[in-house]
Amino acid sequence: MQKSFDQLTFSDDWMFQKVMQNPEVCAELVERLLHINIDHVEYPELEKAIAPYYQSKGVRLDVYLKDSDKVIDIECQANLKPALGRRTRYYQSMIDIDSLMKGEEYDKLKESYILFICKDDPFKDEKEKHFELPCYTFKNICTENSSVNLDDKTIKVIYNASAYKKEEDPLIRDFLHFIYTNQPGQDELSKRLSKLVEKCKENEKFRSDYLAVNLHDYDIRYEALQEGAAVGAQQKAVEAAVKIIKKYKATPEDAAKDVDAPLELVLEALKSSN
Repeated sequence: MQKSFDQLTFSDDWMFQKVMQNPEVCAELVERLLHINIDHVEYPELEKAIAPYYQSKGVRLDVYLKDSDKVIDIECQANLKPALGRRTRYYQSMIDIDSLMKGEEYDKLKESYILFICKDDPFKDEKEKHFELPCYTFKNICTENSSVNLDDKTIKVIYNASAYKKEEDPLIRDFLHFIYTNQPGQDELSKRLSKLVEKCKENEKFRSDYLAVNLHDYDIRYEALQEGAAVGAQQKAVEAAVKIIKKYKATPEDAAKDVDAPLELVLEALKSSN
């Protein structure tokens, strides 16, 4: 069930996107979490859609910004989404395709970062035990000799706010505490973010925009549930999921979840319908 407008926090997708419309806040947060300098923000483009080919799966990024030599995608996940590793891989490929113009050399590719801010730990070992690291940083390094770096200028950084107590950097620790508890504490950036959230809640246009999105999502789910439940058969649920994907451009994962249909059957049906 969707949250009411007044229950939204900074870590919720919709509110995160609205607050990050502020380029100064966006740059300050990126600098803190990635330990890099942002000389300027060319544009924070919210929910940027990238679909380079008609038949390819597009991606919709939460916040996508550039400065003179970097491209950064920032995602905030209050609820973990499946296949996080492969999701970052696909996001990276789409960003690269979007960044390099036809005929340009590969050395024109900007340094790119995929930054995920997760409320809970997305990584477990083979015994289903969380690793409980506050931050996971991934680079392409040689397995045979870790001192050899591929130097492809791509970095993936995933924060786990639930392990905020283990973070050594006090500024990052305070921010992760804010994400996990929604309590800004004494951290100036977190207090600023909290105030921006409250300011958004006072804006009637933001409220009406959220309600409109909420109603649209409800209509999609209601139509799918009606269509699937009326017959009470798995096949109808799969057909409803395919309809949602084609009509509303939903992801197979979201459509399958909405109508309680097996994802593998939805993917098979989608493939055969093309």
